Amino acid sequence: MDAAVLRQAPLFSQLDDEAADALAASMTENRLRRGQVLFHEGDSGDRLFVVVEGKVKLGRTSADGRENLIAVLGPGQMFGELSLFDPGPRSATVTAVTDASMMSLTHDELLRWLAGRPEVARGLLLQLASRLRKVSDVVADLVFSDVPGRVAKALLDLASRFGRTADDGVHVHHDLTQEELAQLVGASRETVNKALADFASRGWVRLEPRSVVLLDVERLQRRAR
Repeated sequence: MDAAVLRQAPLFSQLDDEAADALAASMTENRLRRGQVLFHEGDSGDRLFVVVEGKVKLGRTSADGRENLIAVLGPGQMFGELSLFDPGPRSATVTAVTDASMMSLTHDELLRWLAGRPEVARGLLLQLASRLRKVSDVVADLVFSDVPGRVAKALLDLASRFGRTADDGVHVHHDLTQEELAQLVGASRETVNKALADFASRGWVRLEPRSVVLLDVERLQRRAR
């Protein structure tokens, strides 16, 4: 278990080292192979999870079978926290994009930590506020932004979390298929591929299997607005 990665999660960010180690010791490790489902939309659950290694995706399926990718999460990011406050069914299906490991905490264990530790509650509130802001941004993008703009914004978001800066640009190994990238943007694969091809022809990106190199971040930022 990588304690430094856990400290990136909002749940741990305000804790001192002793308290963070004690909280980590009360958590359970979960491992997934690439493509394995942790839980399905509609399942019951009372655990939150912190990704330690790898990537997972959160997705939803419509009544007619269409899939929408809500988020791709990597080390230090949390999910499942809503079930701790609202004991309803899971709101998304979580699937490993790569081999992944995570630590989980049950509702009862969290309540014990919340008692007398306002910093833990503050971390959770920050997480919920961030999640709500993200949802608002997604809704606004779907209404006001075209597909190329959403693609540019998605690439920049992935780069901020998974990117590695090199001499030739920002290498983003996102591990997503073309279909998954389209689901993340909320558009058809053909439309997203057309946008990516246009970006490549302009010299803004270089496309590679399950990854992309951002060659002109400034241009992408302008297009994402």
